[in-house]
Amino acid sequence: MAGMAWQQAAVIGTQQTRRRSVAAALLAVGLGAFLPATAQAATVLRVLAWPGYADPDLVAVFEKRHGVKVEITTVASDDTLRAKLASPGGPGFDLVAANTAEIARLVAQKMLAPLPVSNIPNAARQLPRFRQLQSIAGITAGGEVYAMPFTYSEMGLVYDRQQFSTPPDSIAMLWDPRWQGKVLAFDGSSHGFSLAAMYRGLAPFRIETDRFSPLAKDLVALRRNVRSFYSLPEESVELFRKHKVAVMHANYGQQQLKQLRDAGLDVGYVLPKEGALAWLDCWAITRRSTQVALATEWINYMLDPALSREFTRRQGLANTLEEPPALSGDAPMGPIVWLEPVEDETRRAQLWQRIVAGDRPARF
Repeated sequence: MAGMAWQQAAVIGTQQTRRRSVAAALLAVGLGAFLPATAQAATVLRVLAWPGYADPDLVAVFEKRHGVKVEITTVASDDTLRAKLASPGGPGFDLVAANTAEIARLVAQKMLAPLPVSNIPNAARQLPRFRQLQSIAGITAGGEVYAMPFTYSEMGLVYDRQQFSTPPDSIAMLWDPRWQGKVLAFDGSSHGFSLAAMYRGLAPFRIETDRFSPLAKDLVALRRNVRSFYSLPEESVELFRKHKVAVMHANYGQQQLKQLRDAGLDVGYVLPKEGALAWLDCWAITRRSTQVALATEWINYMLDPALSREFTRRQGLANTLEEPPALSGDAPMGPIVWLEPVEDETRRAQLWQRIVAGDRPARF
């Protein structure tokens, strides 16, 4: 009897154990639907973007909404963006924010996937000029749309009102020996050579072969005037304040103007008479992405009206859903020159590295 009782107890214990195991398994499955993404094997969306395009609190909203993890990698120049996208190592990026000239280059290299525009309903909220996607150079090919407009700005001149009795009216001000050691310039090869070309009255994106050497020498002369080259907008604010800079070529445009004014600096902003380079940044999905549907949701989220207004409030950059406020009211206001693909980005990058490193003019 004792043996039989023991056997019965063992059977009952085994059954109870099995029931507890099944219950635990069912409970785990049930909770899985409610656990945050970090408690599960979360889907990861990898995003390559510019500073300020995806602040952590805004990213957190998207993560919670979709139960995913978003990894943001920021870049400070087009040169860095190209290198990041070209790197064969790692899982790569699902999304990239880039200007239309870079988008055109990526499309030509077949590095982007066509966008499922019908799955981006917030695109219908954009201003009319941004809804006409086929008319925006660089973002379409073969009847397919490869990028969605997000934000834009011109690259004007920011100047210290205390050091200028009248606003500067020309790019030539960056070369003026009066401001030696009081100039800031952006550390970027494409924009650097385009700026030098405009200084000489040349087309900024189609530099002829025999013009590279004299333009490189012009940039060496600019380097002598420049207190420092900057990459990030926050870096330019610190340099402007620390060194009492007089004038800066503002690669980030009104984003830098806002940051400088928020820091308490008395600065003005102008578009020089030769014209100001201008960029339109777009979101695009890479061909390497395995998260196309989720990446599409990200683009739609970035075009949400509330997020767009908050982005403009924080960064001082225009969004594509609302007309931007007027510029600061300073004069002059030269023409806008939208970025285009350049004739030889590799040559520009190689020469720029030598210029920034301090090569002598005779070597160009």
